[in-house]
Amino acid sequence: MAERLPPVDALLVGFGWTGAILGQELTDAGLNVLALERGAWRDTPTDFAPTFAQDELRYYFRHELFERLSHETLTVRNNIGQTALPMRQLGSFLPGSNVGGAGVHWNGQTWRFLPSDFVAHSHNLQRYGKLQQDMTIQDWGVSYDELEPHYDRFEYICGISGQAGNLRGAIQAGGNPFEGPRARPYPNPPMAMSYPPTLFAEAARSLGYKPFPQPSANMSQAYTNPLGVQLGPCTYCGFCEKFGCGNYSKATAQTTILPVLMRKPNFTLRTESEVLKINLDSTGKRAVSVTYVDAAGREYEQPADLIVLTAYILHNVRLLLLSGIGKPYDPVAGTGVVGRNYAYQITSSVNVFYDDKLLNPFIGAGAHGMLIDEFNGDNFDHSGLGFIGGGFIGIVQTGGRPIEMHATPEGTPKWGSAFKKAIARNYLRSTSVVTHGAVMSHRGNYLDLDPTYRDVYGRPLLRMTFDFTDNEHKMSDYLTDKATDLAKAMKPREIKVNKRQGSWDVVPYQTTHNTGGAVMGTDPSTSVVNRYLQSWDVSNLFVLGSGAFPQNPGYNPTGTVAALAYWAADAIRTRYLKAPGPLA
Repeated sequence: MAERLPPVDALLVGFGWTGAILGQELTDAGLNVLALERGAWRDTPTDFAPTFAQDELRYYFRHELFERLSHETLTVRNNIGQTALPMRQLGSFLPGSNVGGAGVHWNGQTWRFLPSDFVAHSHNLQRYGKLQQDMTIQDWGVSYDELEPHYDRFEYICGISGQAGNLRGAIQAGGNPFEGPRARPYPNPPMAMSYPPTLFAEAARSLGYKPFPQPSANMSQAYTNPLGVQLGPCTYCGFCEKFGCGNYSKATAQTTILPVLMRKPNFTLRTESEVLKINLDSTGKRAVSVTYVDAAGREYEQPADLIVLTAYILHNVRLLLLSGIGKPYDPVAGTGVVGRNYAYQITSSVNVFYDDKLLNPFIGAGAHGMLIDEFNGDNFDHSGLGFIGGGFIGIVQTGGRPIEMHATPEGTPKWGSAFKKAIARNYLRSTSVVTHGAVMSHRGNYLDLDPTYRDVYGRPLLRMTFDFTDNEHKMSDYLTDKATDLAKAMKPREIKVNKRQGSWDVVPYQTTHNTGGAVMGTDPSTSVVNRYLQSWDVSNLFVLGSGAFPQNPGYNPTGTVAALAYWAADAIRTRYLKAPGPLA
């Protein structure tokens, strides 16, 4: 039987970026806040020291910072006619584990979504007249203008390095001319560019595009954030993506918020505490506690007045389903909401090879690059193209890590001496133009509980049903053709085009940008949470993270995940705490 613990004012389930933000905001409001994190404590000096943080075998190939699938996994399939099987090896996406979550090993690519992204359904319907059959995109219920102050707050907490493209409505030279208006510049100047992004920018300008530096959570200079926490300048070591930063140069929860939050007397963190279920009262309209187990297998009931789900998207959705909160989505009937509108992203690349240029790919950072945004969102006319949505194109030199990075030209054998010679010849003389595309939500892509497979506690695993549709393939092919033109304009010896073909495959790494399943909106029949990320069914429950995205735009999600967290925290502080109950 679970031991019942003393109640707290607010309980956070999961402790990555959104948990840290909500912890800081709710303790500032005077609440006693408890965070339950199923992983262990992780911090820079003890876990990511520069003497071993760049261990590629340990951190990437042996998954030091990622979820342990022997403890919990999910099942996957491409369509409802298939039998889903457990994912037994990490591949397509890399959920984080322990304090800080995936925010520890992210690249630091920090975007704002386009204003039109937040009204994707009404905007595309108005401009193009109709949507494809079974496309289930919808408006978010919140606008870019409403989120702008919260984007700004996150950018200053992190010390984002970048060049503003739209300052209070005035287009700025050198920035992204398509971005929504921002109230003030980035807190830090853009990162210094290495050779490959510089070559891409020159090629893009020659074709009439407007390249700009990647907005980056890797510091271009020393920075002290509004909480008084200091970050150091990036050394361009090239070990951001899939690694922790040992130099305090990448913004994470550990390097921006936790040094302040962990010292507060009204905040408590319990690690190695896994929440099994949210418990409701007899009406089913109010959450009263959670049940969790610690590392020794002891079971506890933790009461709280306010519960906020701040874990990774897949865990938030699964916990809702396991707790019976919200109606599960049924793709056949088209009814229900929990699990609906799961979406991913689609990527492709064009390898570029030179004979006469040394590119030094080992000089890099997770968000160090030059990009164009002419083919993202609805920045271009889609009439007659057969798809909606888009993505950015560019070179982001994250680092030429020696085990992972070995681009070879077309026709190179996959093994043997010719393969080794090709790697030796091309390592210093190759780079890659990448595309990063949106995925629109569709009726057949969703999350639910698997009927067969269970975890160590006997609970059903989450089941993912997903595939790219005709819209995504046409869009990605279009982006890849544009990337090919840009690669040729860089005047290389040769190129190798890598289009995304066929069904989605869980095996090769693509991106950790999973979204949907607990989407936000203004209609309870098509959304799990309202525009403040508050459950329609249980008003003292808020669900944060990218699960709220109704579809997945063509940008990295963390900037918007954080902006929504600040938006929800503001609604809790200024409205909910004064009059607990439904906010919409």
